[in-house]
Amino acid sequence: MSEVKLAGSVRTEFGKGAARAIRRDSLVPAVLYGHGSDPVHLTLPAHELGLALRTPNVLLSLDIDGTHELAIPKAVQRDAIKGFLIHVDLLLVKKGEKVTVEVPVQAEGELAAGGNLLQHELNTLSVEAEATHLPEAVTVSVEGLEAGASVLAKDIALPSGVTLVTDADAVVLQVLAAQAEEAPAEAEAEGAEA
Repeated sequence: MSEVKLAGSVRTEFGKGAARAIRRDSLVPAVLYGHGSDPVHLTLPAHELGLALRTPNVLLSLDIDGTHELAIPKAVQRDAIKGFLIHVDLLLVKKGEKVTVEVPVQAEGELAAGGNLLQHELNTLSVEAEATHLPEAVTVSVEGLEAGASVLAKDIALPSGVTLVTDADAVVLQVLAAQAEEAPAEAEAEGAEA
């Protein structure tokens, strides 16, 4: 788990116009909440925050006008066309605290011969882990799996200290048999009969 340090400041102006002005200054409006405290409205540097958010479940060490807080991203809003950050919701965490997050599932290895297809039923797993030791992803070996085989959530090995929140019997990956393509001559003959 990587920890990224960011310097931010409390913002006092709100609304669409203020948010646009903040983004023009290469900053991103954000809200920090959690632990029953009042939400804190922040501005964070857009470039550094964008780089940090490339890592799933990144731990952010925030320096907000002299106070230090730990947070994880809870919701990220991006522009639909250009992809720049519009707004970020951050969840306040403490060392030793357990949090529930979504972790990407990555498959590795080669399927058994035959042109079979691997279908992801779930792209992420919901897990609970200590806020300072969140896994970036879980890896599943699909080496040699035959058509019809499936991998359940309970079959995935999780790092120590991480517990599964997703239903244990949920299908995560499934191997589908390759479908043979119909020959063009047969398809034309069937079309002529109709």
